[in-house]
Amino acid sequence: MDGGVEDNNYTSRLIEVTEGPWAGWSWYPGGDPYEDLSGPFYFKSDPDGRPRCAFRAERKHLNGGGFLHGGCVMTFADFALFVIGREAIEGDRAVTATFNGEFVGTAHEGDLVECTGEVVKAGRSMVFLRGLIESGGEPVMSFSAVLKKMGPRR
Repeated sequence: MDGGVEDNNYTSRLIEVTEGPWAGWSWYPGGDPYEDLSGPFYFKSDPDGRPRCAFRAERKHLNGGGFLHGGCVMTFADFALFVIGREAIEGDRAVTATFNGEFVGTAHEGDLVECTGEVVKAGRSMVFLRGLIESGGEPVMSFSAVLKKMGPRR
């Protein structure tokens, strides 16, 4: 969900899941080929309006030691950035300009991995965000990032 050229019609690609364990969540197939391979990643708004992203850790998400792969965690965090910041970048394309993350825990196959976060500040061309990825109520990664607005979607 990097806000690139293929993202110009992302709302038409949003799919709200109506059945199964992800009922009530949305996902975005075709918006970012790398995320499609890495996910699926889902999102929804909590009752207070705060965005929440999630996925269920599968074998393909693990490293050789059986733990959630750091690259998967970072990919999920990058996905979450654009969900967290979507109102601040509405109408614009955007890219991740900086990303800082601290791995503070892990998850295993079958675990639910969730992310919440907030926009710290939204300016004319930059959006500053922070987030926390958790599994089973325990932190996996804390992160902060800056999204650079790249102009209107075409």
